[in-house]
Amino acid sequence: MIFETHAHYDDEVFNEDREQLLAGLPEKGIGRVINVGASIETTRTTLALAEAYDYIYAAVGVHPSDIDGLNEETYSWLKAQTAHLKTVAVGEIGLDYYWDKEPEVQAAQREWFVRQLTLAGETDLPVIIHSRDAAEDTMRILKETGRFREHPGVIHCYSYSPEQAKEYVKMGYCIGVGGVVTFKNAKKLRQTVEQISLEHILLETDCPYMAPEPHRGTRNDSSNLSYVAARIAEIKGVSVQEVEQTTWENACRVFGVR
Repeated sequence: MIFETHAHYDDEVFNEDREQLLAGLPEKGIGRVINVGASIETTRTTLALAEAYDYIYAAVGVHPSDIDGLNEETYSWLKAQTAHLKTVAVGEIGLDYYWDKEPEVQAAQREWFVRQLTLAGETDLPVIIHSRDAAEDTMRILKETGRFREHPGVIHCYSYSPEQAKEYVKMGYCIGVGGVVTFKNAKKLRQTVEQISLEHILLETDCPYMAPEPHRGTRNDSSNLSYVAARIAEIKGVSVQEVEQTTWENACRVFGVR
């Protein structure tokens, strides 16, 4: 069975067939799913999905590009959701300098990133980190705020160097690997998978985005993780079964799910 650690099944592109698709996931070898909030509103819909399906869990948090929805009132609400029985992480949170290049916007991202990291520390939850074109600031902030946490979480949709991945692993983080690892131009990610231990890799889709080959460009869903697991197995020189079993155990350890 596969543990899907990053999905967005509350996205509107699933509106027509969401119930049918989710009901069929266990038959396709998907045993657990973490649906991930990216805004206050999608945190609400994420929690609703987690309440409706036994095998779906929730991450509550606000993506750096959606921090306009954060204020003291909504942050207080978000904090309350960390106590929900199906909440297993704070995320996705972090920095995105690819889309948001204005210095004042980036400063606000850093402020809310630290606030949400602090929330995770206060509630003893792992974090799901989004970081794009913000490698230096992400590493610095995580070292400053999270160095003493036993199971910090995951660097989602990892896109930086193998050397930085090794540093994250030393800090206790796992590396999230999805469909990009199957792309022909994903040399850095393949090198990262090769150079870090399987015990620090998590499987994720970021669906409906980032479908792997041979379905690149189509709507993604968790059933496509079989292609990701196969590519990782090829890179590591192990069986697909070992990849699935080890990444399952990794996710259970990080998110406290059994």
